[in-house]
Parts: sequence; structure tokens; C-alpha cells
Amino acid sequence: MASRHVNTLNPGDPFRDWLVKEVVGDRLRNKSCSVNVFKYNSSHTVCRYQFKGEHFSVMAKFFAEPTGQLKDYNPSKGMMNEYRNLKKAASVINVAKPLAINKKFNCVLVTEHIPGKSLGWYIRHEENLDARLSAVAHMLRQLHENTKSFYNKENEFRNYHDVLGHLKLDHNTRETFNRLLGEWWYSSLLNREYGCMIHRDVNPSNYIFCKGKPYALDFESSWFEANPVRDLGILAAELKNEFELHMGGGEKAEPYIGNFLWEYSIDEKDFYYITRALPFFMSIGLLRSARLHQGDYRNYLIREARECLKAINYR
Repeated sequence: MASRHVNTLNPGDPFRDWLVKEVVGDRLRNKSCSVNVFKYNSSHTVCRYQFKGEHFSVMAKFFAEPTGQLKDYNPSKGMMNEYRNLKKAASVINVAKPLAINKKFNCVLVTEHIPGKSLGWYIRHEENLDARLSAVAHMLRQLHENTKSFYNKENEFRNYHDVLGHLKLDHNTRETFNRLLGEWWYSSLLNREYGCMIHRDVNPSNYIFCKGKPYALDFESSWFEANPVRDLGILAAELKNEFELHMGGGEKAEPYIGNFLWEYSIDEKDFYYITRALPFFMSIGLLRSARLHQGDYRNYLIREARECLKAINYR
């Protein structure tokens, strides 16, 4: 994710001094160092703080500084929610570990900075992509297997209807989606014995490879009691979308998606269950992407999402 230098903080700046004295002081040789600030494009103000001469950085997300469409929410609650989610996930998989939170500084969450290339970079360059996707598949399996809980099937459908609501579809299109969702609800394809914690925001930019290992970022929207296939379906949709936009066609993503699902699966029976449930969650992923586009490409994503749901007729 691209960033730009926006400031340099010197001793005496309240935020810089808090970072040095209470968050990372034990990792700095020169506690009087200046701090370069690099800003990223995100749904909140997100910055990297680089301690000059120390070869060390941290990331900070300011929940009271939303930059996206969603502005009517409780920033303190959002800060605490992601902090707890990261703590939970960090006990199971590699994440950007949370270091501190502070309401006084616009509800800031400070985490480790993970240097490296994102999964998105490997997708766009098609470099060692199967191996990178396999690593992410194994990490997601570890997260899902080690956070088992009650399964809330109703929440999956409630969220789907929320996504449809944001798209403001015409009446006939919405009715088609409603009918297909009813067929999925009454089928057994999404039934399962247990739910789990899911990452949920499985955007390729949220997986960073550092020294060959994947690290997961951004657990603000993470869920519990969820269907693990949601993470797989959203990432499959992201792959299809990336290949359609930048790599010469969405169909070219299919071999990578197939290998990713196989690497996630325990055995053939598990693979069979996952591939039968996958279209429902791929459909959600495509609709999420549709919210970010206009015109023909938006319509293309909505059509593809509808075709995914129609897969229930061939099961």
C-alpha cells in the first residue's frame, strides 16, 4: 500500500513523546530521535512512524479520524474491538501485534509495522503466487481451527442483505437475489456443526510476507461464530476481481483458486463441502467489490455475483 511522507516529529511533540516513553522506548537506542510520519490511504487516518536512525517503525490507526463513507460510529469501541481481535488472533497466527491504545490521541491503536510485500503484489506480478496463496490458506486454517465456537448462520444472511441494501439495486434484480438467497437458506449447503473467528477483511493488501512468512493485518471487522468458508470465498472473489481488472480475465484466476482451496482443505470430503458452499461467499465478495465501482464494471460484478448464487441449482 502506497504512502507519502507528511511530517517529522521532534522531542516535545505529545504523540511522539508518548510513543517513545510508553510504547517503544525499550527498543530505541536514541530516545531523542526524530520520527518521520508516512500517511496511507485507508478508511481511517493510518500512519507509519519511523524512528530516525533506529531502523524501526510502528503503525498507528486513528479511529476518531474516519476518511471513508462510514463516519457514524463509536471510535473508542472500534479501537477496543480491533485491539481485542488482534490479541485473540495473535495467540494463533502471525499478525501485526497490537502494542498500545490511547483514547486521548483520537482513539489510536498502535501495532507493529510488518515490512514486506503484500499478497496483492504477488497477484499482480504472478510471482510464486501458488506458494503465497498456500501459505495464506494454511494460516486461515490455523485461525479457524483454533477458534471454534457456536455457528450463527442467520448472521451470514443478515450481512448479505445489508450488502444488497448498500447497492440500491432495481426492484427486479433485488427480487432475484432475494429468491436465490431463500433457496440457499433452505438448503443444507451452509449448515455446519461449529463456527469460528474469521479475518473477514481478506483483501490481498491485508497479507504481508516478511522473511517468507505471511502476516495478517486489520482485524477491525473480524467476526466470531462465523462460517470459515466466508474468508475463502471473499479471497476467491478478490482473486477473480484482480485478474479481471489487471491480468487479462477473471477465468485465469481459477487454477489459483482451486489450489488455494485444496491447500486449505483437510481431505477430499472437506474440499467437497467447501466447494459447494463457496459460491455463496464468493457472491458476497463480488458484491462488496461492486460497491467500489460504477457503470459497466459494477454491473459485471453484480451479474457474476448472481451467477454464483445460481450455482445452487446445479448442486
